[in-house]
Amino acid sequence: MIGMDYPTYFIAEIGANFDGSLDKAKRLIDAAKEAGADCAKFQTFSTPRIVSEGGFSRMQLKGVHGSWGRTVSEVFKDAEFPVAWHKEVSEYCKRVGIDFSTSPYFKEAVDLCIDLDVPFIKIGSGDITWLEMLDYIARKGKPVMLATGDATMAEIDEAVRTIHAAGNKDLVLMQCITNYPSKIDSANVNVLKTYQSAFDVLTGYSDHAPGHIVALASVVIGGRVIEKHFTLDKNDKGPDHPHSMEPKDFKFMVDSIREVERAMGSTVKEVVAEESETVFVQRRCLYAKNDIKKGHVITEEDIDVLRPALGIPPKFKSVIVGKECKENIEKGQPLFWENF
Repeated sequence: MIGMDYPTYFIAEIGANFDGSLDKAKRLIDAAKEAGADCAKFQTFSTPRIVSEGGFSRMQLKGVHGSWGRTVSEVFKDAEFPVAWHKEVSEYCKRVGIDFSTSPYFKEAVDLCIDLDVPFIKIGSGDITWLEMLDYIARKGKPVMLATGDATMAEIDEAVRTIHAAGNKDLVLMQCITNYPSKIDSANVNVLKTYQSAFDVLTGYSDHAPGHIVALASVVIGGRVIEKHFTLDKNDKGPDHPHSMEPKDFKFMVDSIREVERAMGSTVKEVVAEESETVFVQRRCLYAKNDIKKGHVITEEDIDVLRPALGIPPKFKSVIVGKECKENIEKGQPLFWENF
């Protein structure tokens, strides 16, 4: 379950980090489970159906895509998650006890997600303006997670309206900065508040920044899903390894956020069990400043306000002044209502 009353849902984005090896894909799933992930997620695409080499040949790429030393098509081809492996990997996840999902980048891949009964379908930031695809996914009736990297509020609004118009209200909007790695200073975690108020949806963060700070901040302001790229070794060769999280760091992130969840508690202010003694020890009450004889009429000079709070609270001092004492009271003893 994903919601405000449930623990944060962690997605280990394996993406291309299985490096063309089914065995490595399974080892990554094992490691993700051990690190506390709720889901091991892949990406399902066919290079000719996602990349136009003719289009990329017109660009002078300066970002991460231009750092590969090969064409975009060549890199994408090596990163494909074979359709023939999906069922086996999905069943392996079931045996391990972790959810399986994949981001589908063509319609038959969406149908495959339905056949495999994934718990949700994640839509990458790059497809947020492909409204036909959003509609096709939304109509399948599966919960949708939509990444919002590179998108304006107008584009996000149009995407949300498209998904809702298809009759799908189970939506998580994921803040994302589509750079690899992205900068902490660019994270803009507070935009989750905007999504929550503008669209009345659950929110999360698909995080490409180093470390766990962005994820931690997201959870504090109500983000319920955290997605991080996941690898066995950041030094492995491949497009996603350098900006991915290794198992020990992923586990540290999960453990830290679980502690934050414990600390966040509820919106109800109450005296908790461990305060049952200090509520007396640290508060004050009225005490006899002098020995007080039976029949004496109390004055302010007879009263001290001290810890612990065993007797009459300080706010009733003016009520006690002027009252006649019914019994002897020793100096330094708390005052009780039955004394008067």
